Amino acid sequence: MTAMGKLQMKPMLLGIVLLAVACMTIIALVLTLANHQTVDVPYSTQYGMVFDAGSTHTSLFLYQWPGNKENNTGVVSQKMTCDVKGDGISSYVANPPGAGESLKECLDVALAAVPDSQRTTTPVYLGATAGMRLLRLQNQTQADIILAEVTKSIQSYPFDFRGAKIISGTEEGAYGWITINYLLEGFIKYTFDGRWSHPKAGRILGAMDLGGSSTQISFTPKDPVKDPTSAFNLQLYGYKYQLYTHSYLCYGKDQALKKLQAYLQKTANLSTVNHPCYHSGYNLTLTLGNLYDSPCVEKPVPFDPSVKVTFLGTGDSEQCLSAIRNVVNLSHCALYPDCGFNGVYQPPVNGEFFAFSAYFYTFDFLGLAPRTPLPQVLSTIDTFCNKTWRALLLEYPSVKDKYLRDYCGSAHYIMTLLLEGYKFNATWDQIYFVKQVADNDIGWTLGYMLNLTNLIPSERPLAVTGVQHSQWAADVFFIAFALFLSLLILLILCIWNPNSQTHIV
Repeated sequence: MTAMGKLQMKPMLLGIVLLAVACMTIIALVLTLANHQTVDVPYSTQYGMVFDAGSTHTSLFLYQWPGNKENNTGVVSQKMTCDVKGDGISSYVANPPGAGESLKECLDVALAAVPDSQRTTTPVYLGATAGMRLLRLQNQTQADIILAEVTKSIQSYPFDFRGAKIISGTEEGAYGWITINYLLEGFIKYTFDGRWSHPKAGRILGAMDLGGSSTQISFTPKDPVKDPTSAFNLQLYGYKYQLYTHSYLCYGKDQALKKLQAYLQKTANLSTVNHPCYHSGYNLTLTLGNLYDSPCVEKPVPFDPSVKVTFLGTGDSEQCLSAIRNVVNLSHCALYPDCGFNGVYQPPVNGEFFAFSAYFYTFDFLGLAPRTPLPQVLSTIDTFCNKTWRALLLEYPSVKDKYLRDYCGSAHYIMTLLLEGYKFNATWDQIYFVKQVADNDIGWTLGYMLNLTNLIPSERPLAVTGVQHSQWAADVFFIAFALFLSLLILLILCIWNPNSQTHIV
């Protein structure tokens, strides 16, 4: 080939090379985009609210989560809580509209916390627990009227109200279990690149809740649950779970201590009764009408509600424990291996447990949370119970009397439940007394909202990687640029004149 021919081939070869590079660039970009799908990343925070209408008080929980990641585990977080002033809604029997009015202060707080644009799409739920369950047993009509009043108040606000209902004890226990394991990513774990895995060897914890009128225990036993009425079956992220869960109505802290008072009064049958769980120097006078105002305690016969009884504190830790054992009713389970207390079926406890609500508050006050060796727990409770009332007032001047007087009885009740009822004797170190996980209060409300809003899907999520709109636009630009460059090269090759002097080197 002549020198002129070689010179003529150089631009052509260069054009071919550039054209090949452009084509390969187009192919690579097309393949890249084919392996991705567009996703919106609006980062618009979404909100949800749940009222926990308990037996002694009501609390509002406001949750938030990024709108584009609602099905990821652990992304729902607690934005704020608001404690409603006054007692629980079940106490408004004589004034049902007052139950609705009591919620408005917290609704105003939530109104200020949720942006205007999000209010109409923010779901609000109200779940009533054991206090309303007891009222429903006494008077279904009164319970319905109170629920209607709280519904009226919530509906007056610009939120997406989804209903007020009395939840069952089984639901309360199961939703508490969901809350704990969701927050600790026990169901599913996401990595930084959006991939997920099921932590087969992860911690699936049990949940124990102690309220005012009921107590719940929920866990996954080693063997299948034998009693269908105690089984709660779930499918979360494509995996099946069978829970053992049971709620003991009338065995919440407040009702248990009321049962203790009734037991002591009936046993003594006197107007003045020694109370070993009250500290020496503390006295409490009640009418029988106040003492027996709950369906959890059976009225004596004959019964005069105006008769007064005075409880004299004796501050005897050993006698306090003995009296509480009579209240818990352990004898029905003495002959059965799979039994909790009060004749209720329960498989052996399995794994680690989080104990919350009154469990935590009692043990935190005594300096025993989150976990303390069993001998130290027992000695701490004994020491506290044997103190005089005068000594306690000097040591805890800011604690209200009605709380301070009950810590001894509550502590012994908790130990009786855990050691002799649930049989944690050999696995005491598996219990953690906690209030929060990842800045979220532990309880049934988060699990309840997650379930009702389908934020935990029953099927496993798809492993999806996404391309934001800005990246998509950049990729499209480069494809268009490569096409333009290819066409330009072809045009130059077509009009190039080999005889032109400008091409001779």
